[in-house]
Amino acid sequence: MRAYERFLNYIQFDTASDESSETCPSTRKQLALANALVCEMRALGIADARVDDHGYVYGSIPATDESMPAIGLIAHMDVVDCVPCVPMRHRIIENYDGGTVVLDSGDVLDASAYPALKACVGKDLIVTDGRTILGADDKAGIAEILTAVELLRERPQARHGRIAIAFTPDEEIGRGADRFDVAGFGADFAYTVDGGAVGSIEYENFNAASAKLQVRGVSIHPGAAKDKMKNASLIAMEFASLLPPDEIPGKTEGYQGFFHLTDMTGEVEHACLRYIIRDHDKARFARRKEQFAQAAAEINRRYGEGTASAEIVDSYYNMREVLETHMDVVRRAEQAYRAVNIQPYAEPIRGGTDGSRLSFMGLPCPNLATGGMNGHGRMECIAVQDMDVMAQMLANLLAPQA
Repeated sequence: MRAYERFLNYIQFDTASDESSETCPSTRKQLALANALVCEMRALGIADARVDDHGYVYGSIPATDESMPAIGLIAHMDVVDCVPCVPMRHRIIENYDGGTVVLDSGDVLDASAYPALKACVGKDLIVTDGRTILGADDKAGIAEILTAVELLRERPQARHGRIAIAFTPDEEIGRGADRFDVAGFGADFAYTVDGGAVGSIEYENFNAASAKLQVRGVSIHPGAAKDKMKNASLIAMEFASLLPPDEIPGKTEGYQGFFHLTDMTGEVEHACLRYIIRDHDKARFARRKEQFAQAAAEINRRYGEGTASAEIVDSYYNMREVLETHMDVVRRAEQAYRAVNIQPYAEPIRGGTDGSRLSFMGLPCPNLATGGMNGHGRMECIAVQDMDVMAQMLANLLAPQA
């Protein structure tokens, strides 16, 4: 079975995670895909495939050569909940010509707005009807991993160490590594297979924190409000203006960090702003957190102590700090790309990855591409042939051919 065929099955599952939930997995519907994957893995000969009590799927393939390293492959089952993921109505555009694609919703997908499409000319492009995400982030990774396993079954003489496989819940809400069993996984190192253009290897990511600003206001009849009312919503807006206006996701790229206002609620007596804070550089990351705290202090100076309270919690750190001492793991991936005639390149992740936290938990874990594009939105798409080549690359990564 080709990778895209598996993928088209997986995207029928609603696996959106839920940040407001306190359970693991955060949504029980993720378990439907988890159980289906276990059945598929067992059919592929992965006899120990299982779902644990927290919704993590694990399985392994015994080594054919015990002298070779144990390698792990990891992808996540959940998708974001900010855009619907069902009902899934995909379409395959055969031999994409590089022109404009009009989705059933009337939205337009074209290379002028989405330049990554230029690399898909001549390939078969999978898109949605424009009303849902596609789910390539990260069901494409799952499909490519299991197709790589199937490719290895067709090479009975292949030499490889122990192969460890895991599919995690709740990555999109930052919890994918929370209950990951590193010791039980049993890999010397691993790779997440989670997005990016074919050829990419990502071993550095943002340092990340979540931040919350709460404002306490004073309500009184507006007719008698002079010098008495403190409108929490307006004060929250004033706080937002104290942060650098150009240091937001829509105006930054590459290694540039940002403050990102993710949601806000407010009325006269109370307002709340939630942010994520990101920077690749640890010193700049620390300064950003201090800027946030100082802006809250300035609000208290203007309106009285206790008006604003800031809470900042670190989420994860730049995995380059760990992987700089494990560059052999990166070099192995580069060789696997070259084996399928793809020129590898490194780029920083402008986001997070389970691999970051896993690296700090003792499992060096850079990220590899899936070929998926425009994740987290209705313009998400992926090329059939890119999935094929990634499955082949992963098979070579696990069992390099002489």
